[in-house]
Amino acid sequence: MSPPGGDSSPIWNFFPLGCKEAREAGKAMANEATASIGPDTTSPPREPVAEAPQGFIEQIGDFTLFCISVCSQCFSRPMRGSLVPIFYEVGVRSLPVVALTGLFIGMVLAVQAYAEFARLGMATSLGMMVNKSVVVELGPVLAASMLAGRVGGAMAAELATMKISEQLDALICLGASPVKYLAVPRFLACLFMIPVLTTLANFCGIVGGALVTTQLYGVEPYHYWENTKNHIHFWDLGVGLVKPMVFGGTIALIACHQGFNSGKGATGVGAASTVSFVCSFIAILVFDFFLSFFANRLHGVLWPG
Repeated sequence: MSPPGGDSSPIWNFFPLGCKEAREAGKAMANEATASIGPDTTSPPREPVAEAPQGFIEQIGDFTLFCISVCSQCFSRPMRGSLVPIFYEVGVRSLPVVALTGLFIGMVLAVQAYAEFARLGMATSLGMMVNKSVVVELGPVLAASMLAGRVGGAMAAELATMKISEQLDALICLGASPVKYLAVPRFLACLFMIPVLTTLANFCGIVGGALVTTQLYGVEPYHYWENTKNHIHFWDLGVGLVKPMVFGGTIALIACHQGFNSGKGATGVGAASTVSFVCSFIAILVFDFFLSFFANRLHGVLWPG
């Protein structure tokens, strides 16, 4: 309350000048009241624009340190009972969706390509195009994208739930490393199982493309498979296995990092799952470009001409 005359000086200035102790006590009470109220939280603080790049760089650094921590603990003995359930969850339970994905990749690719190849009189060469596209490019990328949603999103949501329910803190109190007990098994499962699942997707895609081409469009099976044999080599099969290994490790690292660093509540769990899938999908496309470019250049160096 302001005194008559509109003076808005602090309240401790209204004590008589001779009552020094009362003035000091009033000043202390006012300071305590201000401290108890705390800062104004009605509106979020404005962050300087210059802090945005700094925050992004910090996130990249934190993710890099997390990747180093996970990879460094992959060579130590895993904890008992931590590998088999994760391998089963990533591998066995993903078989149906990966098989269907690969089957329809090959079938759709054959349907879309047949009209142009038949118009050019190259219908018998359809096997080379369909099968090489599935093995080298579409199979690894689309299978990894599907698993980024099914496996990566589930991992991020599970770890985020464990964080907000303080299960990660409980592991630390018990002397167990959350990275070794939770992140390393998931990383190894994705690293080794996603190439196996991609091989299944490639097989189903080859079968689907062959069924559409030979049974639906009546292309001679001998010429179909002969062109496939002449244009697909072991190098293509190797590239088709290296890519899913890189994709699998990337999916696991991103999902685990997002789960360990999720926000609070159900919103944080949903955000961790969403960000995990989006970042994994973008990383798959980026790594696919660089791996394809490097593989083609390396093939040209090893086998020129």
